[in-house]
Amino acid sequence: MLYPDIRKLSDHVPLIIEVRIANTNIDYSIRLISKDSEEEKDFVVSLTKEVSNLNSSNIQSKDDLENLVQQLAYMFRNA
Repeated sequence: MLYPDIRKLSDHVPLIIEVRIANTNIDYSIRLISKDSEEEKDFVVSLTKEVSNLNSSNIQSKDDLENLVQQLAYMFRNA
């Protein structure tokens, strides 16, 4: 919904969107690494090594890009 009457001095009209969300539980997990910890150091070293070996010089198609993104995701999971 647009509300031009509440824009005050702005030249922008507020746009308000209501998103209804079903009453369901969504299970998720978060993996954390403490800042300045040995785990963080190991993660950065491992990821830097893996990414530096990644060949991104020949991306010719959407599939090539998708493959590269999947490789990056794999590297993050395994680092």
